[in-house]
Formats: sequence, C-alpha cells, structure tokens
Amino acid sequence: MEIKVLGTGCPKCKTLESRVNEAVASLGILAGVSKEDDIMKIMEYGIMRTPGLVINSRVVVSGRVPSVKEIEELIKQNQ
Repeated sequence: MEIKVLGTGCPKCKTLESRVNEAVASLGILAGVSKEDDIMKIMEYGIMRTPGLVINSRVVVSGRVPSVKEIEELIKQNQ
C-alpha cells in the first residue's frame, strides 16, 4: 500500500502526515508513507486545496485534516 500526503509544509499538512503515521501504526499494516511537497506534482492530482491524502494513487481527501479514526477507515476501504 502506498500513501502520500500532499502539501507544501503548512501546519495542516504536517498534522495530516502525523495522523497518517499514527493510523498506519495503529492498524499494524505495511504501508509506504511519503510526503509530496512539489506544487507541480501536487497539481497533477487535481486537488485545489492542500493538504491532500492519496491512497494507492487515488485522492481520498483534500483541503482538510481528517481524524486518525477517519484515516484508518479510508485505509481499510482502499486496501
């Protein structure tokens, strides 16, 4: 499973990255978690507001920071 946090380094982006790592650890799954901060690459995903969350090449959240519980559910739905 590949998970990407899209964002340029704002506080919300950092919070999302932290919550994603917490959710992955809580679920005990193997997942590659990376952060994309290149604005040109972020725009390729078609999101208009950051932060964004991409699971297995699919944008599942943009423009807000979901809770750890919601991230866990998104991971389960997109495995």
